[in-house]
Amino acid sequence: MSVSLRLSRGGSKKRPYYKIVVANSRAPRDGKYLEQIGTYNPLLAKDDENRVRLVEDRVRYWLGVGGQPTDRVARMLDKAGIKERAATVNPSKGEPGKKAKDRAEDKAAKLVEAEEAKKAAEVEAAEAAAAAAAAPAPAVEEAPAEEALAAAEAPAAEGAAEEAPAAEASEEQAQG
Repeated sequence: MSVSLRLSRGGSKKRPYYKIVVANSRAPRDGKYLEQIGTYNPLLAKDDENRVRLVEDRVRYWLGVGGQPTDRVARMLDKAGIKERAATVNPSKGEPGKKAKDRAEDKAAKLVEAEEAKKAAEVEAAEAAAAAAAAPAPAVEEAPAEEALAAAEAPAAEGAAEEAPAAEASEEQAQG
């Protein structure tokens, strides 16, 4: 028969109170036990001396005959200085899951693309500025350009004048 040192729950709903017991490892959690070796009241403050009570000589006896404490009881025994518990290390606990890694990779790829696009836009702007600075400004041909501009504005003004009476006529038809 393998023996375990474990917690047996008591108390009412949402008001837990535990007995620290020695029981057959196959027995139910709150079932028959061999001996009660302490109590644990999680509702008390952590620094309260009555939170965990142990009968040290009986704990040492059951550990001596091969009793195996559960993780929670082992923590209590370690804190009481009865049995040292080795620290557990889980290096993959803080590692993100597969989907989180995929999202991070996608975000990094989008960031790289955005930086490349920004650099390309800066290069194009610099090239356009260099081309504009390198082109000679035609000072002699300003007069013909002004005449062409004035000629282009004249027909546009005539077209706008013709459209105004047509717009008035369409409004009259809509009202009538």
